Amino acid sequence: MPRCRHTPKKQSQAPTVLFQNAEEAWFWFIRSQRARLEGAKLRSGEADVARPCDPDDLYRALMDLVRINILGQHHVKVLAYFGMNERPPDSRLWEEQRAHHLWDEALDRLTTNLKKKGIVE
Repeated sequence: MPRCRHTPKKQSQAPTVLFQNAEEAWFWFIRSQRARLEGAKLRSGEADVARPCDPDDLYRALMDLVRINILGQHHVKVLAYFGMNERPPDSRLWEEQRAHHLWDEALDRLTTNLKKKGIVE
């Protein structure tokens, strides 16, 4: 009877660094998604800085808030649009004031969820 062999996952030697805030985590998630769409293979343990989660964990945290109606589709659209542009909305610009309000609201609610999970300081 053949013997099953178990090879443990390679653990990163880099120390795990929590995100300073939900905005930093969000931009990291967007960069990770963009890299995936461009064909990069994301593997744990290969980054210079180890993060306390996978990009999918941030997506699930956001979708949990949407599912229980804490965040709406307007919040998600603002997060996606400005995340892809790699900048937060500018409250000084009249046309971005509403987006800035939705951005702050979404990140505030996301921060609570990410702190519970040990992803944000």
